[in-house]
Amino acid sequence: MTSLFWRGLIILPLLFVYVNGEHFLYPKRHTGKAELAGYKGPDSLAVDGGGFYSGPLIADDDGSTADGNPGGTTEVKVENLGKADGDNTNGSANSVESTQVAAKNGIGNGNIFEAKTTFKGSWELFVENAGVSAMHLILLPKINQALMFDATVWKISKMKLPGPPCRSVEGTNKEDCYVHSILMDVETGKIRPLRLNYDTWCSSGALDINGRLVSTGGYNNGSDTVRILDLCDTCGWEEYPGALGNGRWYATQVTLGDGRFMVFGGRDFPTYEFVPSQGQKNTLKDVIDFNFLVETHDPVENNLYPFVYLSTDGNVFIFANNRSVLLNPNTQTIIHEFPVLPNGARNYPASGSACLLPIMLKPNEDRRVIPSEVLICGGASHDAYTKADLQRPKVFFPGNTDCARLDITKRNGKWKIINMPSARLLGDMVVLPTGDVLIVNGAKTGSAGWDDAREPNLNPVLYKFQTDGTGSKFTVLNPSNIPRMYHSSFALLPDAKILIAGSNTNPGYLDDALFPTEVRVEKFSPHYLDPNLAMFRQEIIVEKSNNQVKYGQKFTVQIRGNGEIDQQKLQVTVYSPPFVTHGISMNQRLIQLGIVEFNKNVAPDTNNIVLQAPMNGNIAPPGYYMLFVNYNGVPCRQSMWVQFLP
Repeated sequence: MTSLFWRGLIILPLLFVYVNGEHFLYPKRHTGKAELAGYKGPDSLAVDGGGFYSGPLIADDDGSTADGNPGGTTEVKVENLGKADGDNTNGSANSVESTQVAAKNGIGNGNIFEAKTTFKGSWELFVENAGVSAMHLILLPKINQALMFDATVWKISKMKLPGPPCRSVEGTNKEDCYVHSILMDVETGKIRPLRLNYDTWCSSGALDINGRLVSTGGYNNGSDTVRILDLCDTCGWEEYPGALGNGRWYATQVTLGDGRFMVFGGRDFPTYEFVPSQGQKNTLKDVIDFNFLVETHDPVENNLYPFVYLSTDGNVFIFANNRSVLLNPNTQTIIHEFPVLPNGARNYPASGSACLLPIMLKPNEDRRVIPSEVLICGGASHDAYTKADLQRPKVFFPGNTDCARLDITKRNGKWKIINMPSARLLGDMVVLPTGDVLIVNGAKTGSAGWDDAREPNLNPVLYKFQTDGTGSKFTVLNPSNIPRMYHSSFALLPDAKILIAGSNTNPGYLDDALFPTEVRVEKFSPHYLDPNLAMFRQEIIVEKSNNQVKYGQKFTVQIRGNGEIDQQKLQVTVYSPPFVTHGISMNQRLIQLGIVEFNKNVAPDTNNIVLQAPMNGNIAPPGYYMLFVNYNGVPCRQSMWVQFLP
């Protein structure tokens, strides 16, 4: 209590901060809610940080590039990409161009067209109080509900359970009657609370072939737990404590091409294991030592929540701290190590972010190797956590400003490094339906940990993914007014908006902190949702489309739109919803499908697209994907769930 008292005395005078010559106050939240909650539990939690505020909050503006406009098409013209004028990030005219990009797949003359707009995106407050701060977030297939959960260790949230039974607090005679897990309808915002018994703090997860969430690990009694959530109106968590051979706290779960799961690392356990089937248990004999996680361990870790991706060749890419390897999951041997990525650490608590870039397939795909690239952005210096968390007064080092890209299917691959418009750590990377990447959330200085970061990075940044070899570029988009710091999260929605939630830099639920525990949920509409581009949005006719497809099979998707469709401007992608936590998006995957045929006017304003499913599970692990039809670079009105099967 004493530390909370002094924290309050220090923070209150600093609620007004100086930003670029203007006084700025982060919006007051949760008015009328008197309850405040601070963690009063085991001292062992101090490993994640603590301490006091020790410096001014300075949130640098990224310049006039963030100036927004409501959109507005004054003209549409076709222009070759090589002749386009820069990024248009400072465009004052509300103009849209149709830009031609030479593609390596597709039909016709092999070109993809995309609408080019000066619209910088827009924000909306979707839910004022989600009940929990979304430390973990995933969109569940078919039911279109976002699963959000925090940790039972706090023993409190912003929502009470609807009735008994309450959770028995381990090792005490107390009960916890608060909600720690919810399902939220992404269209209506309706919330259904779920009960949890085993602590999910800093856990992992992935969707199985049937769309169920299989989550692993957590803290304390949840560290060796496997939990499953099925898809139904009354389904709740099924929890299996003791199912894992090692405790998995800050571990990463990956889905293999045959649908099995592996889970890597976790605090104090430089090992990995295959996740057992429902109801089964691993023993220590099922745990494999992984010396790579010993070698990449700094004095303050910097290798927790490693970035792990299934490559298209069936090997597993693992990045920890500043090193990366390919692991053969069948022989359990490292078959290749890539060059070291310079300029600091990237994993928790340095906490950069990463994604697998779009996998581009051709019609009638027959290539032996399908290129697969990773993108890693931001992070911090190796000693950023030491300075921000362990030193007094705290010192908040600037985060990294670079992004690095690597083809993980090439044994001679090298990192290609470019700079972002601003520094970022604790951020998230959303692979958009078009293949571009939205970098959102996070801070500009400090580290992960309790009260260990400053200068919220309020502006999302668009990383342009292009297939014509002309390179990539960044565009700074319109800012939110809600800081999303440590423990923020996201979900790509069926309407191509982005759900943004979470943020809690405090060991508990605090309303009086510099960055209060955040339970508000926002939606962000990216550039392609410029209202003046709505004419390009197609409608998928689900009842006339195939939504369960075997690998390599040809299948049809029917679309309806306004006027005649130019087949050259079509792009079809499928997206695997990630399990998002701590800046890591487990199993996020976007695949552009090859268009085999395009049948025009099968009915008025209605067309059939014949596609080929991915050839195997290494390209697209079995399960549910959101299928988007993009026209002129603008996603369809609502994606369709499609299931890929062996």
